[in-house]
Amino acid sequence: MKDNRKHLNELIDTISMMKDKDELRDFLFGILSSKEIDEIPNRLQIIKMLKRGVPHQKIAKRLKVGVATVTRGSKEIQKGRFDYIK
Repeated sequence: MKDNRKHLNELIDTISMMKDKDELRDFLFGILSSKEIDEIPNRLQIIKMLKRGVPHQKIAKRLKVGVATVTRGSKEIQKGRFDYIK
């Protein structure tokens, strides 16, 4: 776990050094699988839809994800995360 946190911090540091969107996009396409590239933006859409009051079932159906995935996003919002996302 400690090594994973160190590696996560290293990833965050690397991303924060990116000069522009093109460099970040190239980096993400280089380290993520095509499935991960599809899933990560979906997570952001889940948060945005939840904040607009879209029901969990409707989000799951529209984005073709499990209700548990949507619920996880909802729980993170309840913890106070994502205030900066509208």
